[in-house]
Amino acid sequence: MADVGKSIVLAGGGTAGHVNPLLATAAELVARGHTVRALGTAEGLESDLVPRAGVELHTIDRVPLPRSLSAAAMRFPAAFRRARLQAGAVLDAHHADVVVGFGGFVSTPAYAAARKRRIPVVVHEANARPGFANRYGARFAAVVAITFPGTPLPRAVLTGLPLRAEIGDLAAALADPGVRGEIVRDAREARGWTADAHVLLVTGGSLGAASINAAVAAAAPTLVHHGVHIIHLTGPGKDTDAARVVGDLPVAMRGAYQVAEYAHDMADCFAAASAVVCRAGAATVSEVSALALPALYIPLPHGNGEQALNASFAVEVGAATLLADEHLTTARLILEAERIVLDREAAQEMAAAAASIAIADGATRLADLIEGVA
Repeated sequence: MADVGKSIVLAGGGTAGHVNPLLATAAELVARGHTVRALGTAEGLESDLVPRAGVELHTIDRVPLPRSLSAAAMRFPAAFRRARLQAGAVLDAHHADVVVGFGGFVSTPAYAAARKRRIPVVVHEANARPGFANRYGARFAAVVAITFPGTPLPRAVLTGLPLRAEIGDLAAALADPGVRGEIVRDAREARGWTADAHVLLVTGGSLGAASINAAVAAAAPTLVHHGVHIIHLTGPGKDTDAARVVGDLPVAMRGAYQVAEYAHDMADCFAAASAVVCRAGAATVSEVSALALPALYIPLPHGNGEQALNASFAVEVGAATLLADEHLTTARLILEAERIVLDREAAQEMAAAAASIAIADGATRLADLIEGVA
């Protein structure tokens, strides 16, 4: 284990998928007595979230990797060199003992600057299919931490994803049979439901998912009639259709379909849930598995297919079902949702499978690796 008081620089940003694991890791390292600073860009979410979490943020230029021959491609070498020099200046000023990268535009120059200075590098890859930055950093990293088994990077150690504190704390609490029932009861009763209510949590992520919203809104009357209680998080500005469905329900049933643009307390939503319908971002899959919840994953229909890969291990062990966005219909959603919520035997088997692959202490595992090379 490393001596207390190491100087550690965490690099990552752009999206919540990079920033939240970075912040969870920062909190764990600070609790262990280390000095932590972050490298990010002024344009990414980190410019707001990192300082708000009390972590010192240094920004460097955002230098996207060119995807084709263009004027930007011609400017890239000079722009990257500038970003690398900016990152190096931060490492020098703070006498960094180790650099930890979480991917994204900022990680590549940080890795390059650390390599030039022979500072140990630790890579954390959130997705089952790694991006360019982490593929580059993994070539010379002292150790590589991965979230999902089988992620194709060298020297990989399975740590899981460093979870947000509130989700990690909830996962630990729910794993205790002595308190689980009380937590679930309180979360449901706070919504006006009974402790034994069958609760489906639906979320399309922070921005929402139009296809999921439409299918759930159309399915809600049938699901509610069959005894399913729904928490539907639509994303900002996307609750109109679902709210209209609530208004069309019989008065006595309206309370069973609760619609909101977003949740101020996501842990409370998870605590109330029997099962989840959602996209398959790395953080979502990690959190749902850590909480041992049955899931129906509907990956993004575009991109490089990483969301389907993120969910693949949970599907293989029987913890979840995968449904392609193109196959999402009202009838299919009703069928799949009722199976994971109302079919007691199926739900119990899926929950047990999720528990078997759950990693709730990802921040602890990653911090141990970092201390091992610092």
